[in-house]
Amino acid sequence: MKNNKTYIILLIVFAVISSCKQENKLNVEVYETSAAGNQLTPITEFKKGEISAEIALNENEKFQTITGFGGSFTESSAYLLNKLSKKKRTKILEAYFGENGARYSLTRTHMNSSDFSLSNYSYSPVEGDKELKHFTIQEDKDDIIPMIKDAMKISKDGFKIISSPWTAAPWMKDNNNWVGGKLLPEYYDTWALFFSKYIDAYKAEGIDIWGFTVENEPHGNGNNWESMHYSPEEMTNFVQNYLGPKLELDGKKDVKILGYDQNREGLKEWVDVMYKNEESSKYYAGTAIHWYESTYDFFPEALQYAHSKNPNKYLIQTEACVDSEIPKWQDDAWYWSKEATDWGWDWAPEDQKHLHPKYAPVNRYARDIIGCLNNWVDGWVDWNMVLDKQGGPNWFKNWCVAPVIVDPAKDEVYFTPIYYTLAHFSKFIRPGAVVIGVKNSDKDLMVTAAKNPDQSISVVIFNELDIEKSISLKLNGKTVKLSIAAKAIQTVVIPKN
Repeated sequence: MKNNKTYIILLIVFAVISSCKQENKLNVEVYETSAAGNQLTPITEFKKGEISAEIALNENEKFQTITGFGGSFTESSAYLLNKLSKKKRTKILEAYFGENGARYSLTRTHMNSSDFSLSNYSYSPVEGDKELKHFTIQEDKDDIIPMIKDAMKISKDGFKIISSPWTAAPWMKDNNNWVGGKLLPEYYDTWALFFSKYIDAYKAEGIDIWGFTVENEPHGNGNNWESMHYSPEEMTNFVQNYLGPKLELDGKKDVKILGYDQNREGLKEWVDVMYKNEESSKYYAGTAIHWYESTYDFFPEALQYAHSKNPNKYLIQTEACVDSEIPKWQDDAWYWSKEATDWGWDWAPEDQKHLHPKYAPVNRYARDIIGCLNNWVDGWVDWNMVLDKQGGPNWFKNWCVAPVIVDPAKDEVYFTPIYYTLAHFSKFIRPGAVVIGVKNSDKDLMVTAAKNPDQSISVVIFNELDIEKSISLKLNGKTVKLSIAAKAIQTVVIPKN
């Protein structure tokens, strides 16, 4: 009898201990993309090993609110989609905007032509038309506008659009050229009107514009393709005295104006001018940045400085791509290997070569997005959504890589590992999410986390090493033991408690 009582007591103790262990276990869903072949693959079994990383989340430590993630509607991408079968076109747009896809929430497009257009064009084609009576977006109606509309039909939650001009029409500029030069002061009012008319024209097509950048890359691009130059003072004068007041006068003050829109190393001089005082900063909703100063270093000090100058403004990465490369077709291994170069690889002086190493495309994206999120950036937008096997079309032959590569002649589509890398963020970290505190014991892993509006938490972990890592993930006293493959990116979703 005594033995039976002892046995029953032991069973009860064991049940209590098991119950406590279950209560203290963190329930998660895990998705992984890896060099070994996973593509946003659900992971349910993890290799056991010595814990190499302890990651502790603190949802009470709150940082920036997320605006969104996504890519860009360019004429090149839209043109290529038009050349594919309806089935393949829909497949790509579903992959970017559908509920089972990347769920892009923040996008960009160009006003007038860019290098990723088929030719030079402007919405203000008539020289001397200061009142823009001949303003027309006809050039966009065959390609960009249908692409945006089809994406809108697919997207359940919708997405924001940032529009950026590469240049005004040559007749408004001091060099009368598509490339370089500055906007003539006598056309400042005309150029402000141009933005307002653009909003109206797109609105008439059923498309709302969320925001503008004032100028793509105001430092120029080495006099290669469409560009128009501003100094920080010139841009701020235009925004403060022309563009901002014009949009306000026309009832469009809610459209966001983002300043700068170039590489991060130049951030300090720009935000110092943009946010100098209340008058200069009044119409700026935030700052836009690119990554081309280095696709390896994400410049955390510059990002921190820009945020500190005006913490209530947006800080959005509006363009990135693996540039100066022809895409590799159906070759996943290349996207995980350190063979890709960038525009600075061939010319960088000795003291800048460390900023432009050969570096794996996946690593560039994963490192940069995590680095940005951990340093106050609230939105991250890729460049072209779709390019061909040459890395175009591009009228200047400025070939680049996109997440999705197509062969229109054969009606074939290749989803590169970059597509899946971006989806680890865009699919699981939603607009309105708040970046939360993370303590990570392993310097070789990059980690970021955000709490979504539905109260779920998404944790993105990147392991660029050739060895698998075992992880202990903790939140509010609960723990789960995981592992991440070598050369892998992983999103861990913690459902609402």
